[in-house]
Amino acid sequence: MRNRLCAERKGDLAGMAAVLLLLAVVLPATLDPFRLNLVSKYLAFAFVAVGVVLTWGYGGVLSLGQGMFFGLGGYMMAMFLKLEASAPELPDFMVWSSVEQLPWWWIPFHSLGWTVAGILAIPAVLAYLFSYAIFKRRVSGVYFAIVTLSLALALTVVVVGQQGETGGANGITDFRTLLGRDITGDDAKRVMYFVEVLAIALVMAVSLVIVRSRFGKILIAIRDKEDRVRFSGYDTAHMKAFVFALAAVLSAIGGAFYSLQVGLIAPGVIGVVASVEMVIYAAVGGRLSIPGAVIGALLIGFLKSYLSETFPEGWLYFLGAVFILVVWAMPNGLAGLGRKLLRRCSAQAAP
Repeated sequence: MRNRLCAERKGDLAGMAAVLLLLAVVLPATLDPFRLNLVSKYLAFAFVAVGVVLTWGYGGVLSLGQGMFFGLGGYMMAMFLKLEASAPELPDFMVWSSVEQLPWWWIPFHSLGWTVAGILAIPAVLAYLFSYAIFKRRVSGVYFAIVTLSLALALTVVVVGQQGETGGANGITDFRTLLGRDITGDDAKRVMYFVEVLAIALVMAVSLVIVRSRFGKILIAIRDKEDRVRFSGYDTAHMKAFVFALAAVLSAIGGAFYSLQVGLIAPGVIGVVASVEMVIYAAVGGRLSIPGAVIGALLIGFLKSYLSETFPEGWLYFLGAVFILVVWAMPNGLAGLGRKLLRRCSAQAAP
């Protein structure tokens, strides 16, 4: 058992090193600015995928509403950027909707510091309070997934309905500067890409520490036999709520990077379809692998772009076939397949 755990740890570290080598060296050296910016977009969803691995893979908590927190982070960053772009006037969509005064809840987003604090704190608090109340009543499994899915749908309806305050179906667009510096040029986007790579490296490192810690082992025990852990004196509701809140923060960080890199945020990234896709990223990469989650997000993002360009009328069918193939042939994702191949090679090499 100890040898197996040691091998898994080495495999995770090797996977993380390979992912960072790909992101920090190979892709910037081989891709043009347009393609590299697409990778930045895919990488924003990798933050969500890592959070899904923590909650679903290790905690056994399947959430189909991570788009809520992704959207919260994206909208908060977009609000700051839009206020900077519109100063001293109101944002254009508010003017078109005959809004005469900036809504009170927009005011803190004049400050980048308050914006960053909001991105980190608001999703964490909301996710913890909501999930703790649910878990305390011992609601879990498919019921929790349905509740989160319903909340994502409800939030989409709210955002679309508040045209004058959220931009409605069009979302928030047309921002070009961050603290007075242009963010639309190729050089600026390249700098933001490397900042994003540094952030995902930090997230992967912290996540690996968590899953290998005592808390991570208890989390796995909760996933497998929650009743036994509860009878041992642990507050399982608190622990599951904590990891769910952590995943919410990671999703919000991804949303903030999405707004910066793509230059817009719209209700489409909050809704049901987007939230389910975020779970698929983790499933394809491997729901028990932190580096695999990043690879899954990059791979699905690349396939969506490539297939939509090559087969504009039928690309969704190809993508659906990929999902079915992965679930059928690789239930543990690409990471599980990689581990199986490594064990087979090691067995053959052994005398």
